[in-house]
Amino acid sequence: MKKNTIFVGLDVHKNSITIALADAGRDGDVRYYGGVDGELESVHNVARKVQSTGATLRFVYEAGPCGYGLYRSLTNKGFDCIVAAPSKIPRKSGDRIKNDRRDALTLARLHRAGELTPVYVPTEEDEAMRDLTRGREDAAKALRVARQHLLAFLLRHGHRYSGKTCWSKAFWNWIADIKMPHRAQQIMLQEYVHAVHEQVERVQRLTDQIRELVPQWQLAPMVKALQALRGVSLIVASTILAELGELTRFPKAKQLMAYLGLVPSEQSSGESNRRGGITKTGNGHVRRALTEAAHAYSHPARESRALLKRLEGLPQRVQQTAWKAQVRLCARFRRLMAKGKPRNAVVSATARELAAFTWAIAQEIQPKS
Repeated sequence: MKKNTIFVGLDVHKNSITIALADAGRDGDVRYYGGVDGELESVHNVARKVQSTGATLRFVYEAGPCGYGLYRSLTNKGFDCIVAAPSKIPRKSGDRIKNDRRDALTLARLHRAGELTPVYVPTEEDEAMRDLTRGREDAAKALRVARQHLLAFLLRHGHRYSGKTCWSKAFWNWIADIKMPHRAQQIMLQEYVHAVHEQVERVQRLTDQIRELVPQWQLAPMVKALQALRGVSLIVASTILAELGELTRFPKAKQLMAYLGLVPSEQSSGESNRRGGITKTGNGHVRRALTEAAHAYSHPARESRALLKRLEGLPQRVQQTAWKAQVRLCARFRRLMAKGKPRNAVVSATARELAAFTWAIAQEIQPKS
């Protein structure tokens, strides 16, 4: 490492950025530089002043709500910069003092020691698609809440739907015939009904936008290829790639499974070997999407009409991998259920292997140039 390298720790907030500097070498000085406002130009001014001494600068800041704008701005200027994973920053036991100055000093010191784990920074296009898929996920969650509010209101006033499934045409006709005893209650019923319809339309609008924008995306070939897997719809495939980027950046499928928190937790010491539930670390959006997709493997293996349509135009090796995944995962799902395993554990185990098959398919596909 060059002696004139300076490691710059940035504690980033909405309206302020605290800066600390660490000189290269084990005995190098670690000092507090000062604070600036949250504007990118202020950081660039500091970088020019420090760089004027002939030093090479290496920046670091924690991933947080301020996003990756600072990272992209610094890298575009030719500086080395990483975004550190907050959950993997070493913490001293018993350290009860935390402030911006200490955080910046700690980041600079740990970056110099090479003890920080960087997060994956998506491209601007991938981040835009990620915002869209997360927006749809938020809309779907709001729809679930709106439906729960409506059903809870009806149950509270003694109205129970006797049909097979809610949210069908017959269900809405049943609600339209309900007359509440008080005018205020009738108004509230209509408001709950309108809220459900509004959220349904919102989810549909965002779904249509995903369907429209995916073909223009660099990762569109991978999105299409992943849909060869049973249970992996357009939304699931788009979510996986928008959150993770190119799956080929993971050297092995096991690393992808661990990254998604789908591997069992473990507490072993000496002759004791204990394994618990999945770790649930890493990206929860992809983990939830794969878990939902894993439920499809509770049924016998078959290529439905909708799946055959998704397979059209895909390479033969992708189709073979998808069928291999379906045969294996459907059999494994039934076998684990027959052993008396809890269904949630079986679904998690299926989602873990499904992640491995998505990785295998991604190896066969190249993104658009």
